[in-house]
Amino acid sequence: MTVPFSRFLPPVLTGVLTVTAMTFCVVFWFVIMLPFVVLKALLPAAFAQVATRRCIQIANCWVACNQRIYRTMHGQQGVVQVKGEFKPGRSYLVVSNHTAWADIVVLLDVLHGKSPFGRFFLKQELIWVPIVGLVCWAMDFPFMKRHASTGKASHTRLAGQDLHTAREKCLIYKKQPTTVISFLEGTRFTPAKRVQQKSAYRALLNPKYGSLAATLNAMGSQFEALVDVTIVYQPVRGNVTWSWLCGRQPRMQVHIRLLPIPQAMVLGNYRKTRRLKQSLKAGCMVFGQRKTSELRACKPAWATPIVPLCRTPLIARNHTPQSHGKKELQNLSASITFFRYIRKRAADCCINLQRLGACRI
Repeated sequence: MTVPFSRFLPPVLTGVLTVTAMTFCVVFWFVIMLPFVVLKALLPAAFAQVATRRCIQIANCWVACNQRIYRTMHGQQGVVQVKGEFKPGRSYLVVSNHTAWADIVVLLDVLHGKSPFGRFFLKQELIWVPIVGLVCWAMDFPFMKRHASTGKASHTRLAGQDLHTAREKCLIYKKQPTTVISFLEGTRFTPAKRVQQKSAYRALLNPKYGSLAATLNAMGSQFEALVDVTIVYQPVRGNVTWSWLCGRQPRMQVHIRLLPIPQAMVLGNYRKTRRLKQSLKAGCMVFGQRKTSELRACKPAWATPIVPLCRTPLIARNHTPQSHGKKELQNLSASITFFRYIRKRAADCCINLQRLGACRI
């Protein structure tokens, strides 16, 4: 077993080397994939799927290469727990919380070898990103538009276009095993976005169930299970993705749980059936509450706020005896006594220095 570079290299240098290696890896496999991308653009739709399958095979090689880079640079970061069993050659629907850009590569990493290559619901703007947009288009990733409209009818019509796009892509996915990955929040979680959306959840944004409903309606019977993924990063000062690239997430957690998909979520059309729409919304709300509870339970000891011991009135006001055990109260009392002793000794030293200066004068 090789020793990862992060053990003896500075974190910043580890991050720079990781990004450099990942960039070379992307360019290398893109050059190999490029002929099939051109074929997909030129061939009819029936023959273009052959080129798409070759692109997916190359993408799997890219994920495996990235895995080698991660293990060489960082080793195994964090803990990955799987509850359930993946079956080879079956399709899966993955739902995960979305905290950082690192979520994408983390999901591809932990699901590699367990399920088929994953496809994400992407923002339409990402299609213009060099290499990434072209590759995702070649592998039939669904690109969704974000519509901002004041008119209710116009908004409904434009939102229907996104659902039509999702259904078209899912019909293509029915021809071969695939993994559809959906971030129900639609965007990365930040405290500012949570306040803006007036989210009812402490660690999640309000779930958006439109793409999920379209996926279930189009290929729900093909899915073997719903894969619930919870990603919890170690709190850091600064960017979470950069800390992961630097190998500074040794205590992150990834929890994977396989759940059966209810038949009520598979059958019917939620846009035409109001009852089904309300049922799906209620299911997403329950899912959000359960996810919030899991995120709170996954928070290890390092995520607990540190109690400041240097301000006695604040401690007495915010931390009552009912919230602490007997041992914790003893430690708290001893710490306060220690700080009082240090403050008294410092005052005595100042008085002695003043007397010494007066004697010399």
